[in-house]
Amino acid sequence: MEKRIELERRARKANQITELNLDNCRSTSIVGFTDEYTALESLSLINVGLTTLKGFPKLPNLKKLELSDNRISSGLNYLTTSPKLQYLNLSGNKIKDLETLKPLQEFKNLEVLDLFNNDATWVANYREKIFKMLPSLNFLDGFDCNEEEAQSEGDDDEEVNGNDSEEEVDDEEDGDSDDTDEDGDNGEVSLSEVYNDDLEEDNSDWEEGEGGGDDDEEDSDIDDADGEANESTASLNASKKEPENNTDESEARGKKRKHDG
Repeated sequence: MEKRIELERRARKANQITELNLDNCRSTSIVGFTDEYTALESLSLINVGLTTLKGFPKLPNLKKLELSDNRISSGLNYLTTSPKLQYLNLSGNKIKDLETLKPLQEFKNLEVLDLFNNDATWVANYREKIFKMLPSLNFLDGFDCNEEEAQSEGDDDEEVNGNDSEEEVDDEEDGDSDDTDEDGDNGEVSLSEVYNDDLEEDNSDWEEGEGGGDDDEEDSDIDDADGEANESTASLNASKKEPENNTDESEARGKKRKHDG
């Protein structure tokens, strides 16, 4: 336990430490823990193996003490040197009767006591007797005198965090809505621009189509003209060839007649 205490101090002065966790450090008694820790408000000694509280230091400002899962069966009077104690967890120990708990009457500010998993909880009218013994007590084993469950610190934190989360979600949804509206406006402008662009492209294609038709017609006219010119040339050549053929035929006939004569 002494080594663990030094480790947890982390080079701090003992009278400056307000919280100390010595869980699982394994010791049957309080060793190396002195009265120097005058500012200590929270001390945890869970599952250490303690069989006695002898040697428990004087801690004038201690408010919360965790002693669960040890082997303590008596000696609660050693805790009375910490008069400001408000929370005491003795669950999972060896306390067998209510007589062992009487030293707790010295704690006028004790509000929370946990004795779960102790044989003393099987005593008849256990809860009624404990609340009567300790008038300042608000919660015993997690419930008040009306069997209403205590709200843990973790639940408080979760509730706060839950509310914060809901607010954040609402803010995010509002932000998304604003973004959606903005995107919607941008979308309308974009669609109209796209529509206008498409319309301009269609008009341009239509104009090009008309121009292309005229060009085709012009090309057709030129081809027709070329065709007619070619036909005229061919006819002219044919007409020129016909006299030559006639002349050849006349000469051939003259020669034949001359031969016959």
